[in-house]
Amino acid sequence: QVQLAESGGGLVQAGGSLRLSCAASGRTFSMYHMGWFRQAPGKEREFVAAINWRGGSTYYADSVKGRFTISRDNAKTTVYLQMNSLKPEDTAVYFCAATTSYSGSRDPTNYGYWGQGTQVTVSS
Repeated sequence: QVQLAESGGGLVQAGGSLRLSCAASGRTFSMYHMGWFRQAPGKEREFVAAINWRGGSTYYADSVKGRFTISRDNAKTTVYLQMNSLKPEDTAVYFCAATTSYSGSRDPTNYGYWGQGTQVTVSS
């Protein structure tokens, strides 16, 4: 089992950057494929990015490709989401999630472990 805790959210102007972190508990972090999702008010949770257990494969939603970068440090049991060129439409609560079975999955139902989320607000 793994517990996840996001940090790094906040208020930023359009065009700015933020770096989200997701710290995981447990010594088996390297066994998990990780994902970032986001949910805006009144909308469904949507896929943002994912990374496989080793960090060698990454996956992105078209809406963030070229602007966001997912990475992980297994020694620090942490996954990151570097967000550049932020837009107001990126405003949402951002969640990290973990799965042992589905590398690169864009389906939130395939992730069994979730953090509580961190708010990102991008002003125009």
